[in-house]
Amino acid sequence: MEAERTKLSSEKMEEIEIASVVEDAKRRCAALSDRLQRLPKSKLSPAPKATLLRLIHSELNFLHRLSATSHSSTPLSFNIGHLEAVVHVLLQPFVTGVSRVCKPINLSPSNSIYVDIVCSLNGNPVWFVVSDRNPRYISWDDGSCDKNKRLKKKIEQVVDAARTSPVTLRPSSIVLFFSNGLEDNVYQQLRCEFGAVDLEMEPFSYEELNLDDEWTNVMLGRSFPDACVVRIEVDKDGNAMERSVTESESESMGGLVSCNKHDKESDLNLGTSLSNLVSVMKCWCCSLDDNIELEVGLLKPSCRDAESNLVNFDTTAMVAIVSGISNGQTEKLLATPESELRGRFKGNYDFVIAQVDSEIQNPMHNELFRVVSGKRGIICESVRLEFQELISMCGGLNEKQRAEYFLKFLKIVPDYPSTRLISLPTTRKLALKNKVVFGTGDYWNAPTVTANMAFVRAVSQTGMSLSVIEHRPRALIGD
Repeated sequence: MEAERTKLSSEKMEEIEIASVVEDAKRRCAALSDRLQRLPKSKLSPAPKATLLRLIHSELNFLHRLSATSHSSTPLSFNIGHLEAVVHVLLQPFVTGVSRVCKPINLSPSNSIYVDIVCSLNGNPVWFVVSDRNPRYISWDDGSCDKNKRLKKKIEQVVDAARTSPVTLRPSSIVLFFSNGLEDNVYQQLRCEFGAVDLEMEPFSYEELNLDDEWTNVMLGRSFPDACVVRIEVDKDGNAMERSVTESESESMGGLVSCNKHDKESDLNLGTSLSNLVSVMKCWCCSLDDNIELEVGLLKPSCRDAESNLVNFDTTAMVAIVSGISNGQTEKLLATPESELRGRFKGNYDFVIAQVDSEIQNPMHNELFRVVSGKRGIICESVRLEFQELISMCGGLNEKQRAEYFLKFLKIVPDYPSTRLISLPTTRKLALKNKVVFGTGDYWNAPTVTANMAFVRAVSQTGMSLSVIEHRPRALIGD
């Protein structure tokens, strides 16, 4: 009888412990869902966010069903840890341009491969594969488990799919994120057989980041201190190859910016906002570090392991930076009689006033200050021509002076779109001129600063990741 009571007591304790684990998993689901709901669109677009929220909801439904059944005979297998690891990767500052999350990539009608994240990493297209398994149960190729469950087999499948995928979807590398670490023998096999190299993703507290106001209430999650992150090159001769231009092309790339950035500023009505913005950008003529080498006829991008040292501006960004709205003219516009403004801007009156309100709430230069700080700016030849044409037709005297001033801080590069961008079909939403502009930034591993989110969404719908920095639009006002 005593033994029977002990057995019943033991079973009861086990049920209580299991119930506690299930309730904890429910709380983690709720917390992760809340974090995702609070993320701004600039970090995660609606489609990937909806996919993750659907998976979390499905996991929560499973846990509720589990609570209503007998736990003792039900093996506990949760997916919340994997979803937490995926979100942790997404929140890394250098992960941008997320186009797909937790979905298979269809390479052909009969062939697809599952990856956890399709995105850009420091400007390069990558696929992330995330694992939250206990490292003791990760088998390499020792025959102790089903062949399709061995890590070596899975990596071979992903790498082969990456190398044979269409150029528009092909990543430069595969990143493997093992949230609980790897045993040394498996780690060494990865290095020896696939040439995997370590990728630093240090544990961090989200509240320590320089986040936008929209991020301030994002809840903290697991920090994954034991994570092992490695990168496997897909095409070592692809994006890593040297980008070169001919000597004649280099002469057309614009003169070098004077080291004294404010030599003639006092002669122009620039305002402090623009001068503050360009003051944090790196100069093209001096202090060239190891990431950028500039010689006669030679311009090489940053090392793929380093953060891109370039930022690419499209025409919308150029216009917004020099616009009177972004340069202290909001109060003057609001003080002008409505009838005068309607006569001046015609059907664009509401559009301009909306931008004035936006500028008062979120100054455009302040938004860009952080993203251009320490960077060197480039624009392609097509942007230069279009921008100068718009300025000559619509810009006022001050806007023209600002345009001339800002252009001196940029390197004008030839139109040279990346193979993957230019390979996309040309449609109304994927216009050729936009493929050239964004593709040139992609070629140089430089995120493109833009307000043209319609094109960005169209690219994302193809499954391609694209590194961009969104800004709010600003129009020329004849200032």
